[in-house]
Amino acid sequence: MSLDPVVTNPDHYTVIFENDRVRVLEYSDQPGERTTPHEHPDSVMYTLSSFKRRLHQGDEHRDVELHAGTAGWLPAQRHAGENTGATPTHVLFIELKQPPAQAPPAGQPIGPA
Repeated sequence: MSLDPVVTNPDHYTVIFENDRVRVLEYSDQPGERTTPHEHPDSVMYTLSSFKRRLHQGDEHRDVELHAGTAGWLPAQRHAGENTGATPTHVLFIELKQPPAQAPPAGQPIGPA
């Protein structure tokens, strides 16, 4: 059984970019909505909205409140969540894949491709 959030919760997670190094997910929900258990690899999370959530891992839970514009490290984990606030949740997850096998070639252009 896949615990990929795009598979387990397709109404909330969308792949907006992917290559061999990263996958970028957009997450959104409304107050009172929940997700089923899913897994995230090591990721960077960037909040596009302010929100309150309860994260569940087994029998434990943790309440979080994040403000729009917050960037943070999310170590690999399995959890489920619920929007416990009065505002929608809107977040980007930049999931990391394997590290590079070699250094970038000399003379490679800088900036977005």
